[in-house]
Amino acid sequence: MNLIPIAFDSLGVRSMATCLEAGGLRVMIDPAVSLGPRRYGLPPHPVEIDRLNAAWQEVRGIAESSDIIIVTHYHYDHHNPDDPDIYRGKIVYIKDPKNRINFSQKRRAHYFLGRIEGADIRIADGGEFSHGPLTIRFSQPVYHGTGNRLGYVIETSVSCGEDRVLYTSDVEGPAMDDQVAFILEEDPRTLILDGPMTYLLGYRYAEEDLRRSVENIIKIISDTSIKTIIIDHHFMRDIGYAERIPEVYRSAEDADVRVLSAAELTGRTPDLLEARRKELYRSFPVENESSK
Repeated sequence: MNLIPIAFDSLGVRSMATCLEAGGLRVMIDPAVSLGPRRYGLPPHPVEIDRLNAAWQEVRGIAESSDIIIVTHYHYDHHNPDDPDIYRGKIVYIKDPKNRINFSQKRRAHYFLGRIEGADIRIADGGEFSHGPLTIRFSQPVYHGTGNRLGYVIETSVSCGEDRVLYTSDVEGPAMDDQVAFILEEDPRTLILDGPMTYLLGYRYAEEDLRRSVENIIKIISDTSIKTIIIDHHFMRDIGYAERIPEVYRSAEDADVRVLSAAELTGRTPDLLEARRKELYRSFPVENESSK
């Protein structure tokens, strides 16, 4: 199976847009990109906006040529209702828009579904679907993070023969038992993991959540056949991310498991533009009041 990380936080935008190719089919997961509206009290820098525009063009091009699109939840870094053409004529698996969903995402889902007429829309939650040599399985809804304030997401497992890739969506860890249970059950070779939200540690992310996340990642390493963990998204909004989970890196090294960002998987150095926003404004000043 060919895995293509298209847009991720380690590549300078808020996203987990991923393409999987196997058996003559192309599967696109969460085709969208976004930017943090405020960081350090600052709006996105023009460097970030340029990266956003370039990333979206790449995401859009691959989505247009995909056979199957998956939308794991209705935050704007995971779905784009304003470019409905990319969904037309496609099989589109979606998070259930009516059940186990908070008010904000339910409203967004209603708007989104009204925009993508012409797509073959299928509810994904807890389902298993076959497409030629591909099998796609979805978890039951799990928390977006460690509680229901931000709603629910569905984890996605795509397998072709013995090869299996699992995409967690926004688990922010994983700190919760049901988030981990689906991963252990699926036993993937490659895990695309939304890592701990350490950039908000002590504010919206507790030390206990970090501790549980570290323990759970180590459990995944020890109890599955995992070979590669791509850890990114919320985790890559912390400039000091590499110092946050030393136990994970040690356990992975002992087990001969790669733990790396999406950027590193593609041979690039992580470019954490959001985490570097203050630096961007110092290096490339912008003449407007909001940036002073």
